[in-house]
Amino acid sequence: MAIYNLGSVNIDHFYTLPHFPKPGETLHAIDHSIGLGGKGTNQSVAAAKAGAEVFHIGAIGKADAWVRERMTSFGVNTTYVQDLSEVTGHAIINVDAQGENTIVLQPGANVKQDAQSILDAIDHAQEGDTLLLQNETNLQDHAAQAARAKKMRVIYSAAPFDVDAVKQVMSDVSILVMNSVEAAQLTSALGVELDKLPVPQVIVTLGSKGAMWRSNETGEVIEVSSPKVTPVDTTAAGDTFIGYVAAGLDKGQSIKEAMEWASQAAALKVTRKGTADAIPTADEVNAFSA
Repeated sequence: MAIYNLGSVNIDHFYTLPHFPKPGETLHAIDHSIGLGGKGTNQSVAAAKAGAEVFHIGAIGKADAWVRERMTSFGVNTTYVQDLSEVTGHAIINVDAQGENTIVLQPGANVKQDAQSILDAIDHAQEGDTLLLQNETNLQDHAAQAARAKKMRVIYSAAPFDVDAVKQVMSDVSILVMNSVEAAQLTSALGVELDKLPVPQVIVTLGSKGAMWRSNETGEVIEVSSPKVTPVDTTAAGDTFIGYVAAGLDKGQSIKEAMEWASQAAALKVTRKGTADAIPTADEVNAFSA
């Protein structure tokens, strides 16, 4: 079994601030660092660090070979990451004294991929493999359709939230993942309750309160809690959770087992500064859980 991920690849610029700037305010950053990120990359790295075989489908700028090397060092297969003349996507991440963050994205090469390259990558997948998707690339709908045709599991993160993007892929999604704000936005936009969304399964992440899963086919609901930790940086916590859920399901865990494992991983992640580089390994998560 394997996980394929049509996902963004970003170079993250982190700025540690005493507080988020108000309109017109200029702040001195306490610290600055550069790392590997993007929702897609974070999820691929999380799944790989959890022990899954992961193939990332994406694009970077030709000048940033170090990005591919870093992904590979974390165990992600980058065979299907294209080198384009566009700049690599990047993000400006401000982190305040409480560990909360605000993010500004420049998509770059992430939204310049061609459909045939994506379909060629998915063509190598097998029935029962998993496809991860988010809203930081183009052509999610093409990838979802191809994956479902191959009877893959499709896990889709509706983030950054875009109701039109959700509508385009929803019919091919196996598990729709949202945080509580995104869930409220989607149900409001579609005028339906969560249990009426036309997807087989829904996961709503609840931050420090854990996560909830429901089957819209049977009505079954599962809730998992999150360990209590002191957050340092909440960036990539949701991506860590999703990557670990995907890896757990890929390993044959039940949805409850996968979510409990993922909650431990996400909790450990928020005690560390950074994104992909800071995501814990399975051994670290298991030690933390113990």
